[in-house]
Amino acid sequence: MAKSPATGPRSRDKGQKAAPELSKTQIVETALRLIDEEGLQGFSVRSVAKALGCYPTAIYWYTPSRHFLIAEIVTIILRDVVPTADLGWQDWLRALFTRYRTAIARHPNAAPLIGVNLVSNASVDVDLLEGLLAKLHEAGFRDEGLIDAYNAVVGAMVGFTTQEFAMEPPDADDLQGYLTGFPAKIDAARHPMLARMAGPMMGRSFILRWQNGATRPMDGAFALYVDAFVAGLEALLRRAER
Repeated sequence: MAKSPATGPRSRDKGQKAAPELSKTQIVETALRLIDEEGLQGFSVRSVAKALGCYPTAIYWYTPSRHFLIAEIVTIILRDVVPTADLGWQDWLRALFTRYRTAIARHPNAAPLIGVNLVSNASVDVDLLEGLLAKLHEAGFRDEGLIDAYNAVVGAMVGFTTQEFAMEPPDADDLQGYLTGFPAKIDAARHPMLARMAGPMMGRSFILRWQNGATRPMDGAFALYVDAFVAGLEALLRRAER
């Protein structure tokens, strides 16, 4: 279960007016709804306040800054990602990657908040950290190796999904038109494999697509990615035992 950043109604000086009747949960859920409906470009403290019918200053009674509001949003999105502890470490990691991707798929517009913002670190989930460290220790990683493995897992978990659910461009139709004409421009003598594969890859492969995973999920690639990552950790552990 994700742990919420330490924010709440801020104390006020004597004589100040009371904040509007709001709650932190109401504010965060409204912010997430705006992101879901309008994208990140529609998200700001001002837009949240407008949706709630209050002044932006009222929001700051419950969260000290936009950055901490982002952290609260991340907490809600990722609250169910930690797998059950009774799984073996390989299956636990597979479940973690899958649950993370499922959580982002529910709120694809929020993917960049987690993937490219250090402020999301304010939403520290101690259950996730403890579970991940415990499973990597169970696998056989120790000391500096444990830290490296932890960083590798978090980077891998976030990286693929952030790319899969990357923001679509506002001119997606223009991008589609350009990319669909791309295969015909390939010099097959110089790039024979690309000439052969560009058609089947079009619209469903990184670099050659105009829709993100919300419209066209990359299930097969994700499954391969997770299996390859876990197999790589297993190979590293076997090599260390020699």
